[in-house]
Amino acid sequence: MVSTVLASPDESKLSDGLSEEFSNLSRDTDWKKVEELDLDFNIHHPQGMAKIGDRFYISSVEIIEKPEKYEEPKDGYDRSAGKGVGHLFIVDEKGNLIEDLKLGEGDMYHPGGIAIDGKSIWVPVAEYRPDSKSLIYKINPESKKIEEAFEVDDHIGGVVSDEMNNKLYGVNWGSRDFYEWNENGKQKAIKENPSHFIDYQDCEGVDENNLLCSGIAELPNGDDVYELGGLALLDRKSKEIKHEIPITQRSPQNHTITRNPVFVEKTKDSLKLFAVPDDDQTSLLVYEAKLK
Repeated sequence: MVSTVLASPDESKLSDGLSEEFSNLSRDTDWKKVEELDLDFNIHHPQGMAKIGDRFYISSVEIIEKPEKYEEPKDGYDRSAGKGVGHLFIVDEKGNLIEDLKLGEGDMYHPGGIAIDGKSIWVPVAEYRPDSKSLIYKINPESKKIEEAFEVDDHIGGVVSDEMNNKLYGVNWGSRDFYEWNENGKQKAIKENPSHFIDYQDCEGVDENNLLCSGIAELPNGDDVYELGGLALLDRKSKEIKHEIPITQRSPQNHTITRNPVFVEKTKDSLKLFAVPDDDQTSLLVYEAKLK
């Protein structure tokens, strides 16, 4: 059994200057791929990622039956529930699978962006359709005990922990709304997302004042669809955009690299971006942007 010391990403980033350095980036920033880490398992359709030390925590949905759109809404839904299995994969620095934790209940099988604090791993698992329901799971990193923390009457696509204030933030389908709860699940606030640049796929707390979110917008391009990737720095309290940039790098399967989970960290002389943009048998890609 592997013992994991789980530090809080927020604590480790409180004074490292990641948000300040990110604010200096632009559409001209040169992101260079420095590593392609082959994963030794089927990751299915990955959703959220966090990195602590040499461990990656990656949530993913295994789709068994894809939801189908209805011609007319039924019972308030625009599509069927489909079928699937939720996963939280724990992966080492060489791409080897350490553990696969199964998550979900009934029609709620779609994990989203995850959060890690000094005590727990938080994972939302929702129905794979808008205006639905979600379970917010709280997982002990040592014992791997999975606890249903609370339920939300909406599709929650990602969460961020605010350990210092005992809060949890979330975004719903398409990140059109921001939620705020206490750790017992009591809703404290809901705020409409003023930005339509990208839909946030994965967010993390980068310091006591800011969130860094990654995501994608699918834009019409003739008979095809163009994937626009991006990163956005948000104020924790107001959720206002402080800085945002497009990401144009493409994956081996020609997806924007911010399509699926992303994690960003600051090193001595660069910002390092970890991403798993492709599905199934794939790789974890690592990019660097040199600091000025």
